[in-house]
Amino acid sequence: MSTATTTIATPQAPAANTKGVQRIVKETFPVLEMTCASCAVSVESILKSVPGVSNAGVNFANQTASVEYDAARLSHQQLQAAVRSIGYDIVIDTDNKAEVQQQAQREHYQYLKQRTIWASLLSLPVVVIGMFFMNIPYANWIMLVLSTPVVFYFGRSFFVNAWKQAAHRKANMDTLVALSTGIAWLFSTFNTIYPAFWHQRGLHPHVYFEAAAVVIAFISLGKLLEAKATSNTSTALKKLAGLQPKTVALVTPSGTIVAIPVAEVNIGDALLVKPGEKIPVDGTVASGSSYIDESMITGEPIPAAKQQGDAVFAGTINQQGSFQFRADKVGADTLLAQIIKMVEEAQGSKAPVQKLVDKIAGIFVPIVIGIAVLTFIAWLVPGGENAFTHALLTSVTVLVIACPCALGLATPTAIMVGVGKGAENNILIKDAESLEVAHKVNAVVLDKTGTITEGKPVVTDLTWNNSEPERAEQEAILYALEQQSEHPLAQAILQHLSATNTNIHFESVESITGKGIQGIRADITYRVGNQQLMEENNVPIPAALAAKASHLQEQANTVVWFAANDRLLAIIAIADKVKETSKAAIATLQRNGIEVHMLTGDNRHTAEAVARQTGITSFKAGVLPADKAAFVKELQQAGKTVAMVGDGINDSHALAQADISIAMGKGTDIAMDVARITLITADLNAIPKALLLSRKTVRTIRQNLFWAFIYNIIGIPVAAGLLYPFNGFLLDPMIAGAAMALSSVSVVGNSLRLKMAKI
Repeated sequence: MSTATTTIATPQAPAANTKGVQRIVKETFPVLEMTCASCAVSVESILKSVPGVSNAGVNFANQTASVEYDAARLSHQQLQAAVRSIGYDIVIDTDNKAEVQQQAQREHYQYLKQRTIWASLLSLPVVVIGMFFMNIPYANWIMLVLSTPVVFYFGRSFFVNAWKQAAHRKANMDTLVALSTGIAWLFSTFNTIYPAFWHQRGLHPHVYFEAAAVVIAFISLGKLLEAKATSNTSTALKKLAGLQPKTVALVTPSGTIVAIPVAEVNIGDALLVKPGEKIPVDGTVASGSSYIDESMITGEPIPAAKQQGDAVFAGTINQQGSFQFRADKVGADTLLAQIIKMVEEAQGSKAPVQKLVDKIAGIFVPIVIGIAVLTFIAWLVPGGENAFTHALLTSVTVLVIACPCALGLATPTAIMVGVGKGAENNILIKDAESLEVAHKVNAVVLDKTGTITEGKPVVTDLTWNNSEPERAEQEAILYALEQQSEHPLAQAILQHLSATNTNIHFESVESITGKGIQGIRADITYRVGNQQLMEENNVPIPAALAAKASHLQEQANTVVWFAANDRLLAIIAIADKVKETSKAAIATLQRNGIEVHMLTGDNRHTAEAVARQTGITSFKAGVLPADKAAFVKELQQAGKTVAMVGDGINDSHALAQADISIAMGKGTDIAMDVARITLITADLNAIPKALLLSRKTVRTIRQNLFWAFIYNIIGIPVAAGLLYPFNGFLLDPMIAGAAMALSSVSVVGNSLRLKMAKI
């Protein structure tokens, strides 16, 4: 049996059994043509019904299907055929699934855009004629000509999907749209061609072309808005994959350098990395030294010093020196590949998006159809002079008034206004699901570096151990020496100091890896580095400065020492400063009853200091990307709805795992692509604002749905003729169409109220 599969089941019976050996595999396939959450439900149900499929889950948010099936019984083509039978498709090309899916999504969005524009342009004159100019010559014929392409060309997907759903004994919003618009168009066309049928019965032949056309245009707009929200779901993984270089410099046994594709690297190969290049695979430094930006792994802004024997990781960036390293892990075994896999799994493991409208539509649609049929029978059975006329009018009126236009607009209009409101407040929201879930958040997990702090080292304190006259010259010497250093902390010192004397030169300069730098000038050896460098060169540290350094370290500062021979000249404190707004934002979250946790790859000493400054009581230090995701998962298992806030590649797994993912806009593209919400500001006060915006938006959506359903609950019985026995009132289909339009206007108007809300 193959060992490449995710799960391998033991044989269910001896070899003689005709069923043979099961080979259970779990694969993820991109799904095409899904336009709403009910589509995901349909694809999932058809996959589960295929013999040989043990489980399936379809995620509308990232347009994928995770299928667990018996590969001994089923092929990719059979799974694809099953999905195609209900109007959707899956990508089975294993070489470029992501590219095929992205291209299909782009094409589908453009198709929806064109459909919506043309349907709207053709519907507008139909509405104007139907409402205000019904008496002009050939009005009905003009509306017939204009509405026909809207209904049967630009709206053909509703009819095709409704037919395929019906073939599998299912119904969704497409079913109701197809029935209501189709019957309204057919009824109107009959009245246009044979108006005498109604004139002979003393009735006016009303037409409802405007209702049919407007419904198609409005629902197409809703589909376009949903497609817009889900069009970029795969870019995060694509950018993660792009972190690995395509080619590498292989050092052959003879010492020559050969460029080869990264896919051809084998374990044990010697590879050369030059300044500014990305590390291609995981390995161990064999010769040379450098500083490497490992922020994608640790999240920390200060590059790590690397020398012989140190580990390096794929996707990290070499900054200064060149070095050779031995490849230890390649392909899917690298840390970068594991991060990609974890992000993909975390995204795919989320429950399918279940929009409230689509949930209720599964019940609402067949009920409306049933009411229309019962209405027709109820009027026809008693008989009478106008029984058929009344039966036809009332059943059509039921379908027209129950058209899901208001339902279709309830969510997207509120989302559209909510997203716009967020943008005004530096909050970019990617999809409706984020706004639906964010108001439930009761635990917020914050990354430290770049989220709570500024994300860049700066000098916070410079204390001299000498008199004022000497200071200017020594400051210039410190500046000149740090100019020779490759260490990232040197840049913070250079930015803090001003070059008062640019003519200072050293007889020799030596970089001491992991400790600092020293230079000789006029027989005096100047040293800048850590405390270990001072101790090794017998530089005494005055008690006052030792106490000062200890205090600075307690405040999350890194202390750099500056000495001349055996005399300490100064101590420099460098830190990643806490943002001025962080403490207030965290206090606001805590006042609202939300737990706040801090995770960082930094040391515990620094983490404690930052937590103390910001009022955070729960924190973890020294955590890796997988640890962050595991912590988020622990909170979720404890029943918490978790929001993760981060700005680095190292946060991407935890962001994908969280119920709500929030990226700081100053962070990496990867974090912003994984996250559902991006704050285009460094101000953490945007987080409580985002949660408040979610509460207000969800409230608006619920209000919209309430009014849409109340309208249907009242309108449908009236349309069916419920009042006729009491006062002889029958609702005219024209009034039903106007009522339907009014319900849509009320929903849009209520959504616009959100613009005035304060957050």
